[in-house]
Amino acid sequence: MTIFCFLFIPIIYLFQRSLKDSNSSGGVWALLLGSIFAIIRFFMGDMINPGGFGLSRFLSAFIDIVSLPVLTPIIVFLLLINLRLIQGNIDFANFSLLWLIPEAALRAISWSSVSDPILLVIVPILWASIAIGLSFFISLIQDTSVLIIILLSLAILLVPFAAAASYWAFFSQQTLMGFLLLLAAAAPMLVCLVLSFIRAAD
Repeated sequence: MTIFCFLFIPIIYLFQRSLKDSNSSGGVWALLLGSIFAIIRFFMGDMINPGGFGLSRFLSAFIDIVSLPVLTPIIVFLLLINLRLIQGNIDFANFSLLWLIPEAALRAISWSSVSDPILLVIVPILWASIAIGLSFFISLIQDTSVLIIILLSLAILLVPFAAAASYWAFFSQQTLMGFLLLLAAAAPMLVCLVLSFIRAAD
């Protein structure tokens, strides 16, 4: 399980990148800033001290474990684009996944002592689901109607919450709910990868 946590993000990054024709910008920024962020988080520890199975556990999942670690590179990427520090081919998924590689490595080390499959297996899948799923929705926002933009914006908001809720459900031993929320969070990623594979095969 530790190896899965260590390797899943790099593998999914290489796989989804192999399905695209052009290289994306910001790879050096992603690895540099992602490494700094991961080291800071490693030594600072979690921001939320969860208690039991209630709201604090969900907030811990959202802020410390599942969602915010992926939302952070997306926000930073937007900032770098607006500052014109990154130009060229824009790919939120590539930037986010590269950013998460150091995070996954350090988390694999720190989580290996507990040998928890939720942390070592489910969480990396949820990270990739948010990174690729949100990138997919962001790419669809361009040149579309107002109604579609609103629906896509809602989807962008819902995916990180579904991912955090999936972790919370698995932790609370509500396995069926956990799998259903995992499927909901991962569905946009799966659609994106399938469409990219079809385009690459043509």
